[in-house]
Amino acid sequence: MSLAAARPLITVYDEKNTSAGITVCLPAVFRAPVRPDIVSRIHNDVAKNKRQPYAVNVDVGHQTSAESWGTGRAMARIPRVKGGGTQRSGQGAYGNMCRGGRMFAPTKTWRRWHRKVNTNQKRYAICSAIAATGVPALVMAKGHQIQGIPEVPLVVADKVQSFSKTKEAVVFLRKNKAWADVAKVYSTRRMRAGKGKLRNRRHVQKLGPLVIYDQDQGLTKAFRNIPGVDTMQVDNLNLLKLAPGGHVGRFCIWTEAAFKKLDGLYGTWRKASSAKPGWNLPQPKMANTDLSVLLKSEAIRKVMRAPVKKIVHAVPRTNPLKNIRQMLQLNPYAAVSKKNAELVSAKNIRAKAVKIAKASKKPAPANPMAVRASKLKAKK
Repeated sequence: MSLAAARPLITVYDEKNTSAGITVCLPAVFRAPVRPDIVSRIHNDVAKNKRQPYAVNVDVGHQTSAESWGTGRAMARIPRVKGGGTQRSGQGAYGNMCRGGRMFAPTKTWRRWHRKVNTNQKRYAICSAIAATGVPALVMAKGHQIQGIPEVPLVVADKVQSFSKTKEAVVFLRKNKAWADVAKVYSTRRMRAGKGKLRNRRHVQKLGPLVIYDQDQGLTKAFRNIPGVDTMQVDNLNLLKLAPGGHVGRFCIWTEAAFKKLDGLYGTWRKASSAKPGWNLPQPKMANTDLSVLLKSEAIRKVMRAPVKKIVHAVPRTNPLKNIRQMLQLNPYAAVSKKNAELVSAKNIRAKAVKIAKASKKPAPANPMAVRASKLKAKK
């Protein structure tokens, strides 16, 4: 649910940015769940439906006589141009890795260019996009300069619909502090990077405000020559303009009549849409999105189990055959067995050394145990 739901009444401003003394109820569509994932996916599919088929010529890269030389010449088996007397003869042909060859997987006009999009999903995406236009944080995050405007969403009197001169539209935008967003469009106009420069798309620029009206009494002609400003009739809202690039939060200027029609177009949960049969607003996944308040509420804390504050340290499992301490816990006699084994080994080594010394008629090495015993005796 958008933050704008906390303010159920919206002030209507005239062309001079003064209050017209009228307030309108915030349409229920502004309380619809904002789902950037749905908006992005639907935008991606809908944007494909204006594409025109293109393909390379079917004969390109094959307009030469070429044949592989086969094996046995220590050369690649790519088809090679026939003939002689010129550099071209013997050169590779046809393949995508060859100079003058065709591209890999030549494009065809029967590619699946367009996408069928579920009507309910399109409506869900449009509802989310409209709801996002009422959240100042999302509008500013998209880069719109709305610091000076009096309110979001901005609703203006129906007199704006009768503007027919660009001069009137410019004065209106300046008075309502929306010109900063148009000035941003002028400052971001730049040369396009890439081949689009050669295809009648030389320049790129950011987008400005979107003016949504009910009746066109000259409004489209007044605004059409201002860079970045788009106009749209409220009965034909387009996701490509409400969320350009698939990103929610475009700055919208609504006329009073268009703003009042939203409840009839999209429903109010209590009452279904009168313009779209069988359609009502999507239900939000959470009625209250303030997670910190929810987790601290007594109603939730009562049914939650008490926190486990006792700290239990995990005891590492060790191999008793490699860890003597673990072995002694399992078998205290292991220390005696180990010491006896060491003594027997030392005795055997001593006996072997004595035997070798006797055979070679050399003095026998000193007995370490006897040396140790003599030292202990001397200390006493």
